[in-house]
Amino acid sequence: MGGQSGIEIGLNAAIVGVRDGQPHILVTREGNGWDALPYGPFAPLDHRTLDIGLRNWVREQTGLELGYVEQLYTFGDRGRHAQRGDTGPHIVSVGYLALITEDPAAGPGGASFARWFGYLPWEDWRHGKPAILTDEIEPRLKRWAARPDQDDTHDLVLTRRERLRICFAMEGADWDEEKVLERYELLYEAGLAAEAKRDGREAVKFWDKLPQLGRPMQFDHRRVLATAMSRLRGKLKYRPVIFELLPDSFTLFELQKIVEAILGHHLHKQNFRRLVENAGLVEPTGDVSRQTGGRPAKLFRFRRDVLLERPSTGVRMKGGPG
Repeated sequence: MGGQSGIEIGLNAAIVGVRDGQPHILVTREGNGWDALPYGPFAPLDHRTLDIGLRNWVREQTGLELGYVEQLYTFGDRGRHAQRGDTGPHIVSVGYLALITEDPAAGPGGASFARWFGYLPWEDWRHGKPAILTDEIEPRLKRWAARPDQDDTHDLVLTRRERLRICFAMEGADWDEEKVLERYELLYEAGLAAEAKRDGREAVKFWDKLPQLGRPMQFDHRRVLATAMSRLRGKLKYRPVIFELLPDSFTLFELQKIVEAILGHHLHKQNFRRLVENAGLVEPTGDVSRQTGGRPAKLFRFRRDVLLERPSTGVRMKGGPG
């Protein structure tokens, strides 16, 4: 059966909160200076379920009691945790998405919020197409796509050029904000992600003096983060998960800005308000906010009865970055 010495299950959480109108991710700092998601091994003798194990690790490392949590994906690729010459157990990572509204207390391991677009900066189109795409990523991906692809490690259903068109909106294609993981995986496969160099991937040898394309993360944690961003972007269109990131009362302007921050692009103001109100997602509290810098703005709250009225309740906005 080979020289493998077993399998270990790791648990990690992409914990998302909104600070100053920007999506942030809760991270801990590793000894090598790279950020990490709160994580730890699953211990069946101590944790009856994976979910309990995750919550325990998060509480220990951040002092935070998680509320909304959902399992994202199981990451089992060999090499994402391995070091050079490593013959240790194979790590299977189970990733989770958690949404919070509160600030964490510092746990024994320490924790802080960091802007999630700092790790995946090409995903933020709110100020137009990111310069990192035009200046750094696209030229290198085009060079990579023109190379022979015999070094690919998977069966190619699509050519590299076709994959770039679909994932990175090249050659006139539309940008799909939900293909966050696919974009990160392409950068990793092309040897452009710092994690690919750390993992000793062959494609890295093709490049000289690569700039840092977003802040790298420990192990496969940036891959987990990309999966969480993709899941959240998709899910807010058919489930009211956005309200898990909001305080009990908010203005429609604040709601729109948070939705835009998650999606990574702007929305038409009147269309957004019409959709939210017609869908019955919110109801007025009867109070106003005087912190808008102008006229007092009406405060709203999430109307929870909508969950009982129909199965699909989200912010289904058409369009995307242009």
